[in-house]
Amino acid sequence: MTNLTNPIFQNADAAREHLEAQRWPDGAVCPHCGCVGDKHVTAIKGARSRPSAAHPEGKERKGLYQCNACRKQFTVTVGTVFERSKVPLHKWLLATYLLTSSKKGMSAHQLHRTIGVTYKTAWFMFHRIREAMKEDGTSGPLGGKGKVIEADEMYHGKRDVPYKSPNRRTPYTKSGKSGGAQKRVIVGLIERGGQTRTFHVNVATKKTVREILVKNADRKSRLHTDESRLYTTTGQEFARHQTTNHSAGEYARGDVNSNSIENVFSIFKRGMIGVYQHCGEAHLQRYLTEFDFRYNRRTKLGFTDEDRHNALLKMVAGKRLTYRRTGEAGFA
Repeated sequence: MTNLTNPIFQNADAAREHLEAQRWPDGAVCPHCGCVGDKHVTAIKGARSRPSAAHPEGKERKGLYQCNACRKQFTVTVGTVFERSKVPLHKWLLATYLLTSSKKGMSAHQLHRTIGVTYKTAWFMFHRIREAMKEDGTSGPLGGKGKVIEADEMYHGKRDVPYKSPNRRTPYTKSGKSGGAQKRVIVGLIERGGQTRTFHVNVATKKTVREILVKNADRKSRLHTDESRLYTTTGQEFARHQTTNHSAGEYARGDVNSNSIENVFSIFKRGMIGVYQHCGEAHLQRYLTEFDFRYNRRTKLGFTDEDRHNALLKMVAGKRLTYRRTGEAGFA
């Protein structure tokens, strides 16, 4: 367990050294041309910034390197979600630790009170961190021969913009309620006993569900779902498709069930209701990414809070997010 009094959360130099150790285990790597190691990269000692009112002699620039190949200078934060931030690096590391170690997340209001930044800054920091939590796409599909993939969809929270079906002049209603058509749609899948992936989609159709399944699940897997017609056609592409009839009160039949993905949805719902309470629809995919990141590195899979934190620090490169772009997340 990591102690919050750890110097990496209290001192910017200690934070920088820790980030370097996680990102560069084999020596400094130039973010501009990719050169690695002492032969290609030189640490610059005693460098200072331009003089200013606060620092008449210039502020010492610790952790500065120069690439001998492209001749460009850089630090460990260049090309990461931390680049050009005025927030001290140790506060960034504390924020990343708090978000990765809290099972149901942490609100921006709580972060702003905890580390002493404005609410706007805390909100933006958390969205940058969620951006870093995105998987890079190299992990391949879930499942495989002899493994089980569970898939399901969830309807959570009112849409920011009402959905109008191209096939209906007015939205379908039941008992005066708009039903799932006017709620945000989330499609999720999980390799039983392994990792999960959840996606915010505009509408759940056989086509959109198939696109997610065939891209993210190995078709040699067994597919377990409920009786929804969304999966009947795509299920034929898998080794075997087995269902449970929820409408008849059947939630498990032997090992056939979708309880794992429903557990993932349950954790997400509790976090959104109890911690975040509300999020704009444009940001929903980032919140899903946050919950996926923690669930895929849960204690049951052998991860500690420290392991989870360090895993994130290895993922911060190449995912910069500007404040203007925070509303662009949209759908998966």
